[in-house]
Amino acid sequence: MEDFAFAFLNGEILGQAWPILWQGFLYTLGLSAMTVPLGLVGGVMLALLSTAGPRSIRWLAAGWTDLFRAIPPLVLLVFLYAGLPFAGLDVGAWGAVAIGFFLNTGAYYGEVLRAGIESVPRGQMEAARSTGLNRAQALAHVVLPQAVRNVLPDLVSNTLEVVKLTSIASVVALPELLFQARQAQNATYNATPIVAAAVAYFLLLWPLVRLISRLENKAMAGR
Repeated sequence: MEDFAFAFLNGEILGQAWPILWQGFLYTLGLSAMTVPLGLVGGVMLALLSTAGPRSIRWLAAGWTDLFRAIPPLVLLVFLYAGLPFAGLDVGAWGAVAIGFFLNTGAYYGEVLRAGIESVPRGQMEAARSTGLNRAQALAHVVLPQAVRNVLPDLVSNTLEVVKLTSIASVVALPELLFQARQAQNATYNATPIVAAAVAYFLLLWPLVRLISRLENKAMAGR
């Protein structure tokens, strides 16, 4: 038991690693604050194109969604960071993460929102148009709010996955939480920083987990 505590729950090592772990935690918050809105914007665009565009655009949007849901986000990130410079486009670490998450998470958000839009009865659009709203206004003020409400648990669940996915930014040397924990582990030959990072992720994401449960229970009660 003492060996386990020394290797995984070492208070002295945690004290030494705490400054860079805290820095990594702040980077993770910053990455989350950037990638979640980017994914939502991409998702709304894809959902609208998939449901309200001409047939050719709908097929294109569906193919785009399938493509970026199928490509592993780690592969996409490495390609953007290390591959684009060979084509004369050096977007840097932050740019690679921003573009990669816009493409990948936007595809997932888009599929969720598309399902939400299709769950809204067609009569809602017709009723909104009859009041004088144009198609864009009807979508923005009538259809989308109902669509988001219908798939809110899925949206929050997807957001949870997006925050966890920010850990792959470590492969392009962004000093987020997991990257810093690995650096501390390599410097101390001790796994305590990794355990501390896991605890930090839990504390960050646990409120979202509880929110998902409440939303799912509320949705079940309303049926």
